[in-house]
Amino acid sequence: MADFITLRSDEATQEPVVTLESFAGQSNATAVRIEPGEDARLLLGQLDRISLVEVNFPAYTDGRGYSAAQILRESGYTGELRAVGDVLIDQLAYMRRCGFDSFKPNAPLDDADVEAAFARYPDVYQKTIDGRTPIWAKRHEDA
Repeated sequence: MADFITLRSDEATQEPVVTLESFAGQSNATAVRIEPGEDARLLLGQLDRISLVEVNFPAYTDGRGYSAAQILRESGYTGELRAVGDVLIDQLAYMRRCGFDSFKPNAPLDDADVEAAFARYPDVYQKTIDGRTPIWAKRHEDA
């Protein structure tokens, strides 16, 4: 059973995580946690000093964290982006597409289910942050 999942090749960040509000007032913090409803764009001027952004999913039905991940990755954030909280197996592939590269679910997930979740959709239709080419672009590679 997996209680922490990482897709990164480097060591997982162990820095203490501070709230977004606290992060703004600290010069030595390198890990921040975004709660639902908080604006990830407040971090954009400081991405170079952040090693970890945790995005909290208090309920699997709250999808605002997907937008936060997309905003950070599209703005050039390359550090660890961790989904925490009510993270379910069927969300992993979608979270990965938005840029999450580590996961700390409230309840451990079966290792075989995790592997299957990441392998389930080898082709995608929409633009992704994880580098996969959308199927429509593959169809028109010669053009």
